[in-house]
Amino acid sequence: MILREFLKTKQLTKRAITDIKFSGGNLLVNGEKETVRRKLSDGDRVLVLFPEEKPSEGLVPQKIPLDIVHEDEHCIVLAKPAGMATIPSRLYPDGTLANGLLHHLQKQGLSSTIHIVNRLDKDTSGLMLAAKHRFSHSLFSVLQKQAGIQRTYTAIVHGTLKQEAGMIDVPIGRKRDSIIEREVREDGQRAVTHYKVLEGKKEYSLVEIKLETGRTHQIRIHMSSIGHPLAGDTLYGGSGALMGRQALNSSVLTFLHPFSKQKMRFETALPEDMRKFWEETDSLE
Repeated sequence: MILREFLKTKQLTKRAITDIKFSGGNLLVNGEKETVRRKLSDGDRVLVLFPEEKPSEGLVPQKIPLDIVHEDEHCIVLAKPAGMATIPSRLYPDGTLANGLLHHLQKQGLSSTIHIVNRLDKDTSGLMLAAKHRFSHSLFSVLQKQAGIQRTYTAIVHGTLKQEAGMIDVPIGRKRDSIIEREVREDGQRAVTHYKVLEGKKEYSLVEIKLETGRTHQIRIHMSSIGHPLAGDTLYGGSGALMGRQALNSSVLTFLHPFSKQKMRFETALPEDMRKFWEETDSLE
């Protein structure tokens, strides 16, 4: 087997191999620099040196408190608070989780840009996964496409659901004349959401939600499409009178670690605002 084919078996993409060849990386076989055409033999030792990473232009490191749930040399799991954007945008140019994460990595002496594996809306709280280098990010991306990264959400929705559990399978696409909103559209991308009622009250239900696909605003749109928008989600039909943001939390994150091959599972409790709102619904009924 030649070196190029061997690297493919280790899930190095064609783009990654090109970067190694032309952007300052190296391929060593038994300590000697080689090209991808080198024929390998049993017992050869292959060392891949990736080019040094540089942070994206415009991303400024900021000392922002981060709730780190797990960290190793390849990945980091964080609990994002509601109200914090994941990455900078025109509306939120700084103060994002990415700004804080870049500062955290640079404190460790790491030269890396930010590799977010699963992004959360600004007003959604809970567990997020980020890779600490580009090869790790590539492996997590493959894992994600193979449904190897599982996320379980907890939501508070309006009303009492007729079914204790169910599946919503309707396509989602961008709403015309809007850069933010999405909607159910026949010509949209397939989107599948599974839900289970954990506890029901007269006006609200506490629901566990798992995604089979990962479309923008998927949970919010799907729950609204069956007549049960998220509490606080004024963009998709929920009331913001008592809850100041969509009542949605990424509560459980599981994946098979691409390097250690260990099954990783992380869980976080409901944030204070959702817990308090749910407890106070008793007095509303």
